[in-house]
Amino acid sequence: MTLFGYKLPALSSLILWALLWEFVGQAELTFFVPPFSEVLLTLFGMLPTPSFLNALATTAWAFSMGVFFALVIGIPVGILMGKSRIVDELLLPWVNIFISAPLTALVPVLMVLFGFGTRTVIITTSLFAIWIIILNARTGVKQINRSLVEMAHCFGASPLDAFFKVYFWAALPEILGGVRIGVIRAVKGVIIGQLLISIVGFGALFELYSSKFLMAEFWAVLVVLFGLAFTLSEFLAYLERKVAYYATTR
Repeated sequence: MTLFGYKLPALSSLILWALLWEFVGQAELTFFVPPFSEVLLTLFGMLPTPSFLNALATTAWAFSMGVFFALVIGIPVGILMGKSRIVDELLLPWVNIFISAPLTALVPVLMVLFGFGTRTVIITTSLFAIWIIILNARTGVKQINRSLVEMAHCFGASPLDAFFKVYFWAALPEILGGVRIGVIRAVKGVIIGQLLISIVGFGALFELYSSKFLMAEFWAVLVVLFGLAFTLSEFLAYLERKVAYYATTR
């Protein structure tokens, strides 16, 4: 971030927003926004408590499994769509429908089909993440230099070898871009699932603190959630930059 020709330190914009938050809270303009310092103190007090640790573990499990299934299904399907015109024509309309549709409206249907447990939360998380992963993997394969595929066939590569040794690695920059956006959408999916399907994890904490108007605790949990999402996003963006040279050598 640059201001008046001077390069500001990393995360300076977040520090600026934290100062603004502190000012609004100290001015007591609204009951719903406590001072940022009070939120941090509340957060440090909550971190070692069993209720917070159990909620974190429950949310992390549902999130991890949802992202895992989105990756192991979404990446191969996207690559297959990129290399096969028939598969692409069959699946692309559905992928576009689901990526543009309000997936929250499907939550009651999932509850009827799969019940009210953690399994439905995991499925919801996967549905929020998988479609952008499929689209980005498909785009990456579409941009592959065909000479790479022809060279692999000339050296006797089987379809499975070409799938894992050519298509995946050549499309890796776009795949990582889709994974980064998918992970961010998965955070939204797991919280919506825990709020609407099974009141557990962070969803249970949000429900408890909002119903009792414990706004410092509410914002503390929200800060943790935003911090985890931001950390995952920045880590995946770092991986994107590390493999960006693939895009120029295709």
